[in-house]
Amino acid sequence: MPITLFFAFLVSSVIATDKGKLILNSALPTLNDTKAAEAFINSADVVVIGFLEGEDSRGYSELTAAAKRVNSVPVAICTVKEVWADYSLSSGTITVFRKADNHQENLVVADAKKLETDGIVNFILINEVRYITEYNQVTAVGLFKSEVKSHLLLFANRGSKEYTELKERLRALAPEFTGKLLFVLINGAEKSNSRSLDYFGLKSKNLPRVGIYDGDSDRKWLLPEGEISTDRVQEFCQSFLRGELKEVKQAGAKAKTEL
Repeated sequence: MPITLFFAFLVSSVIATDKGKLILNSALPTLNDTKAAEAFINSADVVVIGFLEGEDSRGYSELTAAAKRVNSVPVAICTVKEVWADYSLSSGTITVFRKADNHQENLVVADAKKLETDGIVNFILINEVRYITEYNQVTAVGLFKSEVKSHLLLFANRGSKEYTELKERLRALAPEFTGKLLFVLINGAEKSNSRSLDYFGLKSKNLPRVGIYDGDSDRKWLLPEGEISTDRVQEFCQSFLRGELKEVKQAGAKAKTEL
């Protein structure tokens, strides 16, 4: 699938005093050592840490305001420069950490000509790649930027009886393929996703279905019709990673395609 087609659709505070835990800092939780930072990073699929010197630092007030608008992503502050070094940072930086591809996306404060709340919100949303990410104009950018170019795709119609169950089932499977496959949910009931369905030879009425898109080779495959069980999807992913799908007819192909 052409890259332009697939991708171009473009906190509450915690009170603690023990070392290694979160401590109260007016608007955002503060991380006072690496142990606390690691615990925070591991607490959710996606988190944001502002590695800033304090409340008077450039970007602090904007990050605080952004955190209130993107309440699905935990945000914290770290003012301890010894901790910054553990993440290869030497100056003020707003960082998105995500588990799905073990990625750290940095917004270096000094490099930003403008540092506004809207820009920080966009930075967070664009890079909010989760264990299973719903595809839309904003998340497409983060998916495209990821070094992981192979995607396990769940095509399902929001509102259908299978939608939530399948989403949770695949989300539970996704950690097994961290750094190898990104799991992406494509809502077939959304008109803007019709081109993605067409590319796989699917219609909304055919869903749910599961497919794999490999961005490096621009090839795609569909899991044969049947129950979308954890075992079947797991084996589908493993077959792809073993290279066993190369000889399988591509999804949506009208004639046999040499892969």
